[in-house]
Amino acid sequence: MPKSWRKFLIGLALFLGAGAGVGYLYGHPDWGLLAAALLALLWHVRQLLAFDRALRTRDFEAFRFGDGIWQQIFSRFSFEHERGERHKRRYRQLLREIRKSTNAMPDGAVVVDAGNEIVMCNRAAKHLAGLKPKKDRGQRIDNILRDPAITELVQSEDMSKTVDIESPLRPGDWLNCRVVPYGADQKLLMLRDVTERLRLNRMRRDFVANASHELRSPLTVITGYLDSLAEEDIPAGWSAPVAQMMAQARRMNRIVSELLELSRLESAGRANTEAVVDVAALIASVRKAFEARNGSAEIAVDADSNTWLRGNGTQIESVITNLVSNALRHTPGEGKVAVTWRGHKNGAELIVADTGEGIAEEHIPRLTERFFRVDRGRAREEGGVGLGLAIVKHALSRHDASLQIRSVLGEGSEFRCRFPASRVTQRSEAALIGRAQSA
Repeated sequence: MPKSWRKFLIGLALFLGAGAGVGYLYGHPDWGLLAAALLALLWHVRQLLAFDRALRTRDFEAFRFGDGIWQQIFSRFSFEHERGERHKRRYRQLLREIRKSTNAMPDGAVVVDAGNEIVMCNRAAKHLAGLKPKKDRGQRIDNILRDPAITELVQSEDMSKTVDIESPLRPGDWLNCRVVPYGADQKLLMLRDVTERLRLNRMRRDFVANASHELRSPLTVITGYLDSLAEEDIPAGWSAPVAQMMAQARRMNRIVSELLELSRLESAGRANTEAVVDVAALIASVRKAFEARNGSAEIAVDADSNTWLRGNGTQIESVITNLVSNALRHTPGEGKVAVTWRGHKNGAELIVADTGEGIAEEHIPRLTERFFRVDRGRAREEGGVGLGLAIVKHALSRHDASLQIRSVLGEGSEFRCRFPASRVTQRSEAALIGRAQSA
């Protein structure tokens, strides 16, 4: 028991005992005890009212001196009050520093709670998205930024996901949005102006598409003349140069075709979900085309013919062709390429695995970059230009799918395409869709 409590209780007991003693002298000790108890109660009620008045007026002079229980209560209250004030000042200072730092950020920052309601936002969010820090506080972020992509983003648990939305303030401008964890049951929505980046990407795509299109005509003329020369009787010394020029012309034609295809994929939106694709049949067709090559590795197929895909058949065939071609190019003739297509409860997977030379781990993140080749000299000799996996990546992106690459040097590689359940259908359902489209 604290010393102050013992002192208070002993004093109260002595006071009550004194009252009972005085009552005993007059022959009524119980009346004396009752009178002493009432006096003690009245004194403490008076002190309680005085302390309440001091709390309201902030005037504690009557409690600053003495060593009674009420002075002890005041001392404890004063200590806690001052400590609370110090914490409050420190919190306010910290909050001012946070606001200064966030307002200095060029990117917009919006703190939302578990219900996606705005807690606070910085100055950049006001300029980029038109948010009003005071007026919009407590409003749902997807009620202000009315874009389905934002709703999907803030509800997603995938913190690595980003979306691009059109600016609500300036038509033609674009914002990149991403969500990161922030505090307890809160998230931080980051907004970045990517208008210039998208404009540069669009200019690059247009330039590549236009340049590739313009190159086609002269390449067609050159190829035509080279074919004519090859059919004519030419001096023996010119046979090898003409054959080499024909090979390089065909290679250039292939590069131009792949660049045009890549440009179309980059500028196109999501593939529609109305058409259905028999992936197993496409795999069989691609296998038949590659098996005609002499000296190629064996192609083993394990395809679920009952699992179909919603999307663009030409682009899915391009994915299969590029992955199988890439695997055959880097697998010796005695090796094996396995193509697997299977469905499961979370979607479906297309897997192309080989027993070839494999890829070093540091090169894997860059494999889907355009024109990237691990062994440039060897790839050039065998016809690779570094566009196949870039085409695969963009074609999969149009089908809401992802590409996962695993490889070990000297053991082979595995390219796994993951399609979501929304893109997968069964053969019986696909037949109904086909009949509905033909009706």
